[in-house]
Amino acid sequence: MNFNAIRKVLKTGALVFGLSSLFLVVMPSIFLDLLQLDKSDSLIWSMRMIGITVFALAGNLWNNAGQSDDQRVGNVAKIMCVSAAALGVVTLLIPAHLGWFTILYSAIGFGFSTAYLLAILTK
Repeated sequence: MNFNAIRKVLKTGALVFGLSSLFLVVMPSIFLDLLQLDKSDSLIWSMRMIGITVFALAGNLWNNAGQSDDQRVGNVAKIMCVSAAALGVVTLLIPAHLGWFTILYSAIGFGFSTAYLLAILTK
């Protein structure tokens, strides 16, 4: 495994998730509009809750990137590789029209999954 590359992907993911979390907490209605989903009070509340959870994920990604134990860093990369691919798939299964933002959001998930996979498979 290329542990330096994994650490860079983890930190990049932390920054992307951190920004996404702020977007979800502060402007959930705009996020729902971009995904072409309905904007009910309960869905707006759900987006804010997800934003808080994503913020925790961002912090964990950043902290795990700083681990001195390469094996643990590798384990986190394996989990994130699968999770990022699942995010891409689930995003494409959205119960709404597939607009540009939905496709972009899905591509970001697949991109991170690919980056983790390459870092896992190379030295």
